[in-house]
Amino acid sequence: MGKKKQIIIENLEIKDAGAEGVSVGRYQDTVVFVPYAVPGDIVDVKALKKRTYYHAQLLKIKTPSPHRIAPLCQHFGFCGGCKWQQMDYTTQLQYKQKQIIDNFIRIGKFPFPQVMPILASDPIFAYRNKIEYTFSPRRWVLEKEITQDQDIDKRGLGFHIQGMFDRVLDIETCHLHPDIGNKIRNAIKAYAIDHNLAFWDARDKIGFLRNLMMRFSSCGDLMLIVVFQTYDKSAENMMQYIHQQFPEITSLIYVVNEKDNDVITDLPIHLYAGKDYITEKMNDLQFKISPHAFYQTNSRQALQLYKTVEDFAQTQTNELVYDLYTGTGTIALFLARNAKKVIGIEYIDSAVADAFENAKNNHIHNVDFYAGDIAKVLTPEFVHTHGKPQLIISDPPRAGMHPDVIKQILSIEAEKIVYVSCNPATQARDIAMMSDTYKVEKVQAVDMFPHTHHIENVVLLRVNK
Repeated sequence: MGKKKQIIIENLEIKDAGAEGVSVGRYQDTVVFVPYAVPGDIVDVKALKKRTYYHAQLLKIKTPSPHRIAPLCQHFGFCGGCKWQQMDYTTQLQYKQKQIIDNFIRIGKFPFPQVMPILASDPIFAYRNKIEYTFSPRRWVLEKEITQDQDIDKRGLGFHIQGMFDRVLDIETCHLHPDIGNKIRNAIKAYAIDHNLAFWDARDKIGFLRNLMMRFSSCGDLMLIVVFQTYDKSAENMMQYIHQQFPEITSLIYVVNEKDNDVITDLPIHLYAGKDYITEKMNDLQFKISPHAFYQTNSRQALQLYKTVEDFAQTQTNELVYDLYTGTGTIALFLARNAKKVIGIEYIDSAVADAFENAKNNHIHNVDFYAGDIAKVLTPEFVHTHGKPQLIISDPPRAGMHPDVIKQILSIEAEKIVYVSCNPATQARDIAMMSDTYKVEKVQAVDMFPHTHHIENVVLLRVNK
């Protein structure tokens, strides 16, 4: 079978922005997906037929959309992290809200009330409190760099190129986190090159430097985690250099990862200098965040998110609350002051340890936390031992809730469920599985991730009477 031929489609009108941040047009009654286009654009594209749709490359903007703006980032178009940076923020919000409604209609197929206006983020840059970079000897080489006489250094420290496990886009400036992060990353890369340290090759499974992770706190804390393949004199010298150059780092940590994959949540951390956690504040609450613990990536919007949860929950002083996927206990502690008791369940042991410490530090005593796989912890025996909750909070990862968790929630028949999700598609799927027992009463989106298609959504479910 021959290779499929690409075609040129001229004067394609972009009419929508769809899943994964890709915009949408239509050619001869067939959907065309066009990355980096904006609804309202008239464009020329190079397209390849993929069964029932076209995947296209943007060639030329014939007529720009009134919603198109100049992207701030020099890496836009190559880095997949901010696919909507060329779209004005008001329009971004419009399509994020539409994404929720579309998923609820197409996947959920359950009735729901009018969705409340999305809560916008302020600021829309430098909002991330966590970022991770990857070393690679196979960075993405830009066309403008390629000349016949140029010897190109292909070592890079940046973000993975979408769909390529062994390539990164070398990053000079990222506008999503505080600028001190750019200074630290660039200095470490320069040190590594000057000392001829080997960047980890994900294809051949060799190399020395693997990853950098930074966490920033509104309290002024800064955590840096350096991931090495092995810890030797070269690693010690690099850590000493970082410690001397950047006194702003309050938590300097390294991890040794000898595995083939980049997952470090199952590996021990080694404290080089400072403390092994950062501190975050939210209203009058204070939270300790350890290296592996989950915390909402946009600290300022996290407060808006939790206020929405609190408003939807309307917790009463006689109510028992289960907080599933509790993380470091942020939502649990946020609600505990108005509840009889809150019980949190979380699969990461270190996060549960932080949750207990957070409760202690905030002088909140009507909470308890349990570690383990929620599908295995949340059993009829667990409910019999701890009591039947009147309210369940669920804030699962993007994959949504395990069917066994949903089955157990349905058997509990709590009066209210507040479901927080970073993936409206899996949220719609899960709610559909509960729609015979629960009705959707309120829907509120909170934008945690400007310039991306990602969105947090809060839904209040109430048991059918």
